[in-house]
Amino acid sequence: MKDENSFRLPPSAFILHSMPLKIQHDEQLSLDLTPMIDVVFLLIIFFMVATSFSEQERDIELELAEVASTTAMTAAPKQRVVSVQAEGQIRLDGEDVTLAELTQRLSAARSEYPELSVVIRNDAACAFQHFAASLAACKEAQISNIGVTVRIAKSPGTTKR
Repeated sequence: MKDENSFRLPPSAFILHSMPLKIQHDEQLSLDLTPMIDVVFLLIIFFMVATSFSEQERDIELELAEVASTTAMTAAPKQRVVSVQAEGQIRLDGEDVTLAELTQRLSAARSEYPELSVVIRNDAACAFQHFAASLAACKEAQISNIGVTVRIAKSPGTTKR
């Protein structure tokens, strides 16, 4: 007997169905350019103001102070090289000079650069007197930073004397 008050569910109601999930695509992604535009405008204003200040600075007329003596503002040159040839010929930085010219040029260079250094390159076949004369010229020019170049022998027993 069927009870009129009873309610029966159909068998299909007990079957599990998957429910589709709704992914919201309501709002599209967008890049907010407002802060970047603000920064660009600020940079433009900054450079406009900075440029006007530099133009104003150029328009200012000044008479600069004068000094009685000057010294070189550049860095000291590389060391000067004095070469003494086998025949006694002397060269300063590749130019032939006499002992008097050597002394005069080194004195002039030292007056510009007090810390001037000189390297003396002496030919092995040169008489020591020529080397000593170039060394004396450096001393007369008041050069205190003097170096001498030599070649190191390949083995201790092969030095020339």
